Amino acid sequence: MFFIIIIIKILHIYLLKITWEQRKLSDILKVNSGKDYKHLEQGDIPVYGTGGYMLSVNESLSNIDAIGIGRKGTIDKPQYLKAPFWTVDTLFYLTALDKHSILFLYYLMQLMPWKKFDESTGVPSLSKTTIDNINGYVPSNPKEEELISALFNQLDKSITLHQ
Repeated sequence: MFFIIIIIKILHIYLLKITWEQRKLSDILKVNSGKDYKHLEQGDIPVYGTGGYMLSVNESLSNIDAIGIGRKGTIDKPQYLKAPFWTVDTLFYLTALDKHSILFLYYLMQLMPWKKFDESTGVPSLSKTTIDNINGYVPSNPKEEELISALFNQLDKSITLHQ
C-alpha cells in the first residue's frame, strides 16, 4: 500500500495542472452515518468500526461499496468497505456520487491529511460538514478515474501477492 500511495502522489502532482479539477468532497461523495447494530441478529453481513471488522449481523446498512472514515477515534485510516456491510455510529461511510469511481476515491482518501481536519480537543473527531467542505482534485473525465483505479488496484494486488 505504501508504494501505491507514493505513486498516487506522483500522479496527482503531475496530472493536477493538466486534466484534474478541484472539487469539494460533497460534489463527489455522500457522507452517510453508521448506526447501532445491537438490535440485529448474528449473520454473515460484516459490521465495521473505526478499527475495522467487528462481527457479522443479519442485515446490511449499505448494498453498495463505500469508504469508511472515522467520525470518532481513528479518523485517519480510510477503509474500503465491500457491500453488503453495516457500520457503527462512530464510522461514516462515503458513497460515490454520479459516475465517480469508489475505488479511485478510496485511493484519493488515502492522501487526505485527515488529522488536519480534527475538530476535537480530546478524542479525534470529524463531522459531515467538515468532510463535505474538504477540497480535493479529481480527473475531469470519469473514465480517467476508472483507468487510474484499475492500475492501482492491480498494483495493490501484485504487492500483496509478493509479500
